[in-house]
Parts: sequence; C-alpha cells; structure tokens
Amino acid sequence: MKKLSIVILAIASIMLTSCKSQECAPSALDIIMSRTSIRSFTGDPVSKEQLETILKAGMAAPSAMNGQPWRFVVVTDKEKIASVFGSGFRGEMFTQAGAVIVVCGETTQMRKPFGQPDAPEEEMPNKFWYEDCSAAAQNILLAAKALGLGAVWTAGYPAMERVSSIAYALGIPEKVIPLCVIPVGVPAENPEPKDKWKPENIHWEQW
Repeated sequence: MKKLSIVILAIASIMLTSCKSQECAPSALDIIMSRTSIRSFTGDPVSKEQLETILKAGMAAPSAMNGQPWRFVVVTDKEKIASVFGSGFRGEMFTQAGAVIVVCGETTQMRKPFGQPDAPEEEMPNKFWYEDCSAAAQNILLAAKALGLGAVWTAGYPAMERVSSIAYALGIPEKVIPLCVIPVGVPAENPEPKDKWKPENIHWEQW
C-alpha cells in the first residue's frame, strides 16, 4: 500500500509539473472562444512587462501592404486616466483599470508609389488604417485575456466628438486618429462568454 501511495504521488507530481508547461496552456482557440468584455476591474496595476507583451501582440496583426499604421498611447497614471477618461459614461471602468491603451491610426504615410520602386517617397493616404488598427485592437483584447487580464473595446472613431477630445487631451497629432480606447486591468467580474455561433449567417459557395 505504501508503494502504491508513493506511485500515486509521483504520478500526481508529474501531472502538475506538465500542466505548468506550454502544453497545458490554453490554446489560441480557447482564448478566442472564452474572451469576454470586462468592464469592472480591481484597480490593481498592470506591469510594464505585461503591457509590452500586449502591445507586441497588437503589432503582430496583419496590415495592408505591411503599412503598420498603428500607433499606441498608453496611460497608467491614475490621475491622468481620471482626468481624460473618468468623467464620461461609465467612467469608473477606466479609473478602476490598471492602464488605458488608445489604439490610433496614422492616416497618411511617406512611401513610394505602388509599383514604382525608383520613385521618390511621397505622402500618401493609408486607405486601410481603420482595418489594420482594428486587427491590432483585437489582438490586444486576446493578449490581455491570455495573460489573465481583462479588457474592453470602447468607442473612438468614427465618433468625432470623442475623437477630438481624446486627441486634444493626449496631444495626438492631426493626422493620427484614435480608433478605440481599451481599459486593461485585473478583472473584478467573470461573465460567461456569449454564444454567438449562428449557422444561418453562413453562406456556402455563394449567397
């Protein structure tokens, strides 16, 4: 019996050790399917290391012609968060967060005209900045979930009044537009993921 107990403890130890490895970490699909919008936070800080990991994930998003028009303003100072974001609708969502990430898009960029590698660079519009930055924002939400944090997408563009106030408060240049504002923090809630699977929204081969 004693030998059996030792064997059981050994197996349990191996299982616990293996579950600390990458093999037991949630898969990408697990993260996607379990992500929820978190609007209540504990107020605990988010480390710079965590924020840099989240932003690296954002910058790993696809972008048209590899333009990478995304720019980020990260606010961690509690007083600044309160003054810029705390007075609006559901302001506590921001003041309780550990950080606020403003995802912005550069609407123009210096580059060579398409198909003219020998031409000089000129200022050209980033026609797909909105789509590119949306992909970056989604990566940020998923990365926060993967780190055990919570986050939620809140409006920026195209609500131009909000865009203008955010840009003014944070000194964002004229040709850079705040797409969305994402509070990030330690969750104080644990909502169930919504089941959004609707086969009727899928059209196979053609509409």
